[in-house]
Amino acid sequence: MPQLDTATFAPQLVWLAITFIGLYLILARAVLPRIASVLEERQKKIDGNLEKAEALKVEAEAARAAYEEALEEARVAAHRRLIEAGEALASEAEERHQALAGKLAKEGKEAEERIGAATRDALKHIHTVAAEIAGAATEKLIGAKIGDQGARAAVETVLGEKD
Repeated sequence: MPQLDTATFAPQLVWLAITFIGLYLILARAVLPRIASVLEERQKKIDGNLEKAEALKVEAEAARAAYEEALEEARVAAHRRLIEAGEALASEAEERHQALAGKLAKEGKEAEERIGAATRDALKHIHTVAAEIAGAATEKLIGAKIGDQGARAAVETVLGEKD
């Protein structure tokens, strides 16, 4: 193998050094700066994305806080409207109750007046009815007719109106 020949070691080492230095210069001057610029650009892009993400996160937090505040305001408004509606319904129910109570009181008073009139009318005719019943009972029991005047006199005596 020619690589192991000791007579060619020196030129091989010279060419190795020349090739190494040449490759080193090519890599150092052309390839590595491109790689460094790509890495730098990539890092800038990552940093930019992180900044955007942080800004969006802050914006999202602000939006969430605004949403929660709006939601709380809506809850308070709904609760207030519910209370107002309950109060309105209660006052309407109270008004209806008062109207119904007034109507029932009026109807009750009218009914009492009708009952009182019917009672007075019945009491006016009670003597006549009692006299008729007494006459009919006397006729049934003893078989004699006592007449309207006799029956009235008997009823008035029993009721204590005539001494």
